[in-house]
Amino acid sequence: MQKFGASYVHTITGKVIKNGVVSVDSQGVIVDVASLKGSVPKDVKFYEGGHIVPGFINTHCHLELSHMKGLVDTGTGLINFIGKVVTMRDFPQKQIDAAIVRAEKEMIRNGIVAVGDISNQVDTLAQKAKGNLRYYTFVELFDLLQGNVEETMAQYKPVYEAIKLPKGHRKSYVPHAPYSVSDKLFEKIKTLNSQNATISIHNQELAAEDEFFIHKKGGFVDFYKGFGLSIKGFKQTGKKSIYKAMDYLDPKSRTLFVHNTLTQKEDIQAAQKWSKNVYWATCPNANLYIENRLPDYQAFLDKNAKMTIGTDSLTSNWKLSILDEMKTIAKYNSYIPMETLLKWATINGARALGMQKELGAIEVGKKPGLNLLTKVFDHRISDKTKLLKLV
Repeated sequence: MQKFGASYVHTITGKVIKNGVVSVDSQGVIVDVASLKGSVPKDVKFYEGGHIVPGFINTHCHLELSHMKGLVDTGTGLINFIGKVVTMRDFPQKQIDAAIVRAEKEMIRNGIVAVGDISNQVDTLAQKAKGNLRYYTFVELFDLLQGNVEETMAQYKPVYEAIKLPKGHRKSYVPHAPYSVSDKLFEKIKTLNSQNATISIHNQELAAEDEFFIHKKGGFVDFYKGFGLSIKGFKQTGKKSIYKAMDYLDPKSRTLFVHNTLTQKEDIQAAQKWSKNVYWATCPNANLYIENRLPDYQAFLDKNAKMTIGTDSLTSNWKLSILDEMKTIAKYNSYIPMETLLKWATINGARALGMQKELGAIEVGKKPGLNLLTKVFDHRISDKTKLLKLV
């Protein structure tokens, strides 16, 4: 039995407990949550001024791209970024494997306990099988609007079938983005998953995405031409790209829209009307790295959106740290309360990945992991805030 105490314990689903104590067993399962009455007992490790929070949930990552850290310039825009990833990702397998191990260790060190991870290949499976973190592996499909479903499935079905991970891990087939998945492939993906699945999809990262769907003009037209691919079969919808996703995804499944850099109030409202199971993953540091802009967080707050936080990959980020993502959000949006950011980083992410029975909140019977935040002044996360992983 271990007992950790701090000036504040953020249970997330309940009240913030002042001078709280969390007791965990040898497996990390919470057996008691209480407030101190009187002096600190000798068997309690107490952190004066500290904040104990659950382990963080990283809802969007590309672990298999960790070896590309620092290879793509910042601020060049998404279309250029995609082109670089497609043409530069092949490296010696030993370098890829070593980078994956380092990246996972970095996430663990930074208090992350579960990851929604995009996989196009089998590179991460050996490391995931060790069970160091809980993974929801999204086998990401795309055919670049060519409609070659059989060829696409022949490429990605072996990846999906190779995923044999420890208990508590999950997997599903997911579309990359509305601009890279044909109607036929969208239809196929809908038949591949159960309604209890989480479906991740990149959404509205740049203006050219919506322009492509509304007018069939802009940067994506040039992108496809640059790869010698025909888009004659693509028909503009006259609507933003997110409406294409809603046309083909199952509203009964959990849908995790990722990035949402240009998503507006009316888009959020339409998506939440379409399904009660919509979640939104924000990756602020990746948004700054690629597009040098951030989403309109006030729009999501106004619509009571279920926000989660991701890191994206080391190709598009400097670190894999959910705390660093919260620091960035707080720096440019200081009106967002700390408790709101913590919900985005914990219980909302756990629910988005269907892992809320064990993760995301400090409750008896759960095994969420425990982090200690220090140098939190006036209940605000700042650049000075530090993290210590407790459990």
